[in-house]
Amino acid sequence: MREQVLNQFRCDKALREDCVAIYEALGMDLNTAFRMFMERTRIVRGLPFPAVLPADRMTSVEARNAIEALREEASDLPEMSLDEINEEIRAARAERKRKS
Repeated sequence: MREQVLNQFRCDKALREDCVAIYEALGMDLNTAFRMFMERTRIVRGLPFPAVLPADRMTSVEARNAIEALREEASDLPEMSLDEINEEIRAARAERKRKS
């Protein structure tokens, strides 16, 4: 057997718990998942998944402006009661069923 080493790192507890649950559902433990990650890293000689920045980045000012524009656009729409909204939803679902 090859020489074994211990790897330790810190992460958020909730993140760890979520990942443990996912890997257990896949039939493996966290250590096996990390070994698979490391082996795949060695095979591809890099991260085993795409790690790129989005082509278009929005600043917080641009995001706020976009939200305000949407609010302004929506301000022209008529007010609807909950019953009217639910009726539109029922009609749309019925139409979708007819087309299927």
